[in-house]
Amino acid sequence: AVEGAEPLQKLYNLLEAKAFQTRMEGVALLINLCKTSPQLVSTNIVQIFDYFFLRLCDTHKKVKQQALEGLASIIALLKEGLNPVLARLVEAVTTNLNCKHSGIYAAA
Repeated sequence: AVEGAEPLQKLYNLLEAKAFQTRMEGVALLINLCKTSPQLVSTNIVQIFDYFFLRLCDTHKKVKQQALEGLASIIALLKEGLNPVLARLVEAVTTNLNCKHSGIYAAA
């Protein structure tokens, strides 16, 4: 098996779960992986962000706010590793600037 496949599969499963608490766990796991395995995340950034972008536009306010707040940490940790997904990232954050929810707006 490819090294890192197991934590990535767990991450994908959490990020696309039905329960909002589980999706929040996925956001927390992504931040943790950025801290502990930045190379793994950078190598798989496009695939990971296919799942993470959904959380930046989540229907549940808590998930969306946590994803946006976590994004600040992710940017600081990955820096240039985010280049392949930068345009989509800017678009997702910009979309959230129109949000009426103060926490989401502030996080964006």
